[in-house]
Amino acid sequence: MQSKKGLKVEKNVTQNDVARLAGVTRSMVSYVINGSADRSVAPETRQRILDAIEELGYRPNKAAQALQLGDEAFAAKKIGVILPAPALFLRPYYTEILEGIYLAAHENNYHISFIRFFDELKDPVLFNELIHTKSIGGLLLLATDLCIKQSEDVKLIERIKERLTKIVCVDWTYEGITSVGFDRRDAVYKACEYLYNCDYKNIGYIGHEDNRKTGAQQFFMEKDLGLLVSYPASDMQSGYSAIRQMAQDGKIPRAIVCGSDEVAIGVMRFLNEADIAVPQEVALISNDNIEISQFTNPPLTTMNVQKSAMGRRAVEMIVNDSVASSDDVMTIILPTAVIHRKSC
Repeated sequence: MQSKKGLKVEKNVTQNDVARLAGVTRSMVSYVINGSADRSVAPETRQRILDAIEELGYRPNKAAQALQLGDEAFAAKKIGVILPAPALFLRPYYTEILEGIYLAAHENNYHISFIRFFDELKDPVLFNELIHTKSIGGLLLLATDLCIKQSEDVKLIERIKERLTKIVCVDWTYEGITSVGFDRRDAVYKACEYLYNCDYKNIGYIGHEDNRKTGAQQFFMEKDLGLLVSYPASDMQSGYSAIRQMAQDGKIPRAIVCGSDEVAIGVMRFLNEADIAVPQEVALISNDNIEISQFTNPPLTTMNVQKSAMGRRAVEMIVNDSVASSDDVMTIILPTAVIHRKSC
């Protein structure tokens, strides 16, 4: 078989073949393929190389690269991602974080080597295969606090720390590991403050039983508003159930802070079904600013969380080798801000 320019296409195409067809040196081909930042390549030259790669069907020889660079150097630009459970793929908040992770990796010529789930790492064979410097150069632990239930889970985190130096917690924190996220307590505190400044004094909370609820409690204490009426919820279904229970208990307040937009959407559905007007009878403010929040009826007022930026910063810390360990860990807190719409 021959290419359009008469060059015979071998079964195992090499970088030398690509270089000959493109009329460049082999090292130039290597720069383009590996995305080396230490040498610029003219756009027209890069395009000739990419055209030659496409025409010849060139595929990198992974075994040869690993042999040439060494296993750890070959794995240096590979990043692993650990999620708490498959259900996170259905949650728009987390998919925006994953978008940021993927885009930052792509832009920096890094590769997402795998996306696996925390419980899978309890298999020692899989753990030894994935959590190793010969497999990945960095690891992102996304929202892993959602699945740490017992001492064995903590031990697994500690084993990961022993294996790898470049680890970043995304949207949660763990002692001795660099992290990037937002201040959940502060976000809900500011949401309560926003309602209060809009002259809502009878405020309730429906949402996560974590620092978000603590933020609401702190605001109530500082403003001497009495005991916070709160009901737990973490998604649309539990948000719906929580407001229904609140109605049955006769405790629906004039305004509600929701721990997330998903919770708020569940709350809003019940209020609509019960012919309780938002915001005329019950005002709502939520947290996250996922895309759908601007398309609800009415559009949700919410605290903007920089979700994609969170994923980007986590990858950039690995790329820039700014991931510290032990006592020198870095915690990056991205700011939040109110996005005013029509639900309050």
